[in-house]
Amino acid sequence: MSTGKTITLITGANSGIGFELAAQLLAKGTHHVLLGSRSPSKGRAALQRLQALESPGTASLIHLDVTDDTTIAAAVAQIETEHGHLDILVNNAAIGRAGETDTRKAMRECFDTNATGPAMLGYAFEELLGKSRDPMRRIVNVSSGAGSVGRMFDPNRRAVTGLGRTIPYQASKAALSMVSAQQSLDFAPHGVKVLCWNPGFTVSDLGPFNKVEHGAKPVEVAVRPLVEILEGKRDAEANVFLSEDGGKYPW
Repeated sequence: MSTGKTITLITGANSGIGFELAAQLLAKGTHHVLLGSRSPSKGRAALQRLQALESPGTASLIHLDVTDDTTIAAAVAQIETEHGHLDILVNNAAIGRAGETDTRKAMRECFDTNATGPAMLGYAFEELLGKSRDPMRRIVNVSSGAGSVGRMFDPNRRAVTGLGRTIPYQASKAALSMVSAQQSLDFAPHGVKVLCWNPGFTVSDLGPFNKVEHGAKPVEVAVRPLVEILEGKRDAEANVFLSEDGGKYPW
């Protein structure tokens, strides 16, 4: 099936940043958005909410759990059959595990979703991304300033407090930086850009701290810079850790 639109896969698209990104891209009318959702029922509900907006873009559901290689392989096969290529991959799915008392368990789960998942997904879609002829073909890994090692030592850093240690999340996002750096080299021969971006502290389902009362910004505001990145407006800053305010973080 050829839609003439940019084929864009978003993981964790049934809520938060992923859902809002899908909504903003559909409003442009130039994307066919693949809603990656670990839960088929939540994914179907999200798709129905998006379709109710009656935007000019199109969307469909992809059952995709980034920690499950079976669903990854099935997603690759589905997209290959239905579209023959993939133009944009947004690795947005993430977990926080704040307050988890079993640190080993939290480390394992955060790494599997936040770092290993994007690594596996990127390489699984390497061939389909390589077939893209879209000038904006790319992978965007949604990260966090909490994963910046250099930023940890900034005395002006704003940190969320009162929620216990969040090292599983922080360490997994630091690992995502290395995944992004390595994949930027690996995908360059295909003409596929790989960028790492931090949305800032945003309202989401990531954890109990991502609330307005804690200072989190509205998701619609957080996502606008990501849309600009997908449109190539920050391509001159490749190979850096892009921040939400138009700047960059130290790795």
